[in-house]
Amino acid sequence: MILFPAIDLKDGKCVRLKQGEMDSATIYNDDPAAQAAAFEAQGFEWLHVVDLNGAFKGESVNSAAVGAILKATRNPVQLGGGIRTLEQIEDWLDRGLARVILGTVAVRDPDLVKQACKAFPGKIAVGIDARGGKVAVEGWAEASSLGVVELARKFEGAGVAAIIYTDIDRDGILTGINWDATIDLADAVSIPVIASGGLASIADIVRMTMPDATRLEGAISGRALYDGRIDPAEALAILRAAPQVEARS
Repeated sequence: MILFPAIDLKDGKCVRLKQGEMDSATIYNDDPAAQAAAFEAQGFEWLHVVDLNGAFKGESVNSAAVGAILKATRNPVQLGGGIRTLEQIEDWLDRGLARVILGTVAVRDPDLVKQACKAFPGKIAVGIDARGGKVAVEGWAEASSLGVVELARKFEGAGVAAIIYTDIDRDGILTGINWDATIDLADAVSIPVIASGGLASIADIVRMTMPDATRLEGAISGRALYDGRIDPAEALAILRAAPQVEARS
């Protein structure tokens, strides 16, 4: 069970949004690379990074900040936001990313995602961001008619390393993860699922260790870490002490 600390990049800075609204950004660190190094020093073993500007623009915008992050940490990094082509995927993996997260393109061009999985085994994650149970795209600015499970099932057997499921209505407002919807998704597909959106307290960390949640790969935390609502040492100790379960076939 992995706890992924999040670095969301806007205009080169480390920020958090509320429910995906760009004008609600709170700046937490002017130096994302220093934040990445701090997370590693705290004992985290992965890093989740989102290029917010890139998600809206449809191309990488905060490349310099991501490059600095990759140099500042030895931890594997997964990145999403504005990555829409095989060439962009290959470029980012060549620069040292562990995983590329595909969101909008997973809705617009699922075949490209499948091609990427074949070309880069184990390196492709799909980001499914939903509002009211329907998938949102283009930096959460547009709604689609697709349901979450409907989209996820398009990638069964394709080799997707993980699905990162975000409940937009809960993101950044510390109301707790939507466990029901997240676990329902994990039950519906064989692809590992990472919970995102609303992780608020140590209670959510404990919830991750409950039997029905241990099938998840982990969860992402942003604002709760930055605001000090979650102590990293305590959270990681809880997860490392939790019983391990065998991966589902």
